[in-house]
Amino acid sequence: MTATRERILDATADLFRVRGYTGTGMKQVVARAEAPFGSVYHYFPGGKEQLAAEAIERAGRFYHDLVLAVFDAEADVVAGTRAVFAGAGEVLRSSGYEDACPIATVALEVASTSEPLRQASDRVFESWLASLSSRLVDAGADAGAARAASISVVALLEGAFLLSRAARTTEAMDAAGAAAVALVEAALDG
Repeated sequence: MTATRERILDATADLFRVRGYTGTGMKQVVARAEAPFGSVYHYFPGGKEQLAAEAIERAGRFYHDLVLAVFDAEADVVAGTRAVFAGAGEVLRSSGYEDACPIATVALEVASTSEPLRQASDRVFESWLASLSSRLVDAGADAGAARAASISVVALLEGAFLLSRAARTTEAMDAAGAAAVALVEAALDG
């Protein structure tokens, strides 16, 4: 992948995180990426929708790896879950409640209007669910309980980002983190 293409994808994901899909224009992307305007259409001939789908998947891999680095650094899956929510709360506070998940931001906007972007968001979320489910199964949870807990944990995290950004407090993230920990513990006890 070329450096220009990578800068365009990263700039797009950064802008989506703060402005969403409809609030992000191609001129903003090239300005942030410090790239010639024509390069966007050279690398993404499908236009904004193709760029967005690829940016969602790239950002999804980045956040996947980031969350797993936090999660896997802990002694067990319960402590890992607690650390992920605590870290998310800290990121929200330190960014002035602007730094949240670009995948959820875009999915909320376009899931009903763009099938390619809905599918890209779904692939990202599914990869996150599979990773968390796998870790819970490895820790002793039944596969069905692990899947259900994983769905709930990701939903709690994404919902907590939304509520925390709106309220400009981590109260929702803290409450969601406690609920996620309880769900993981229950899956392991099941």
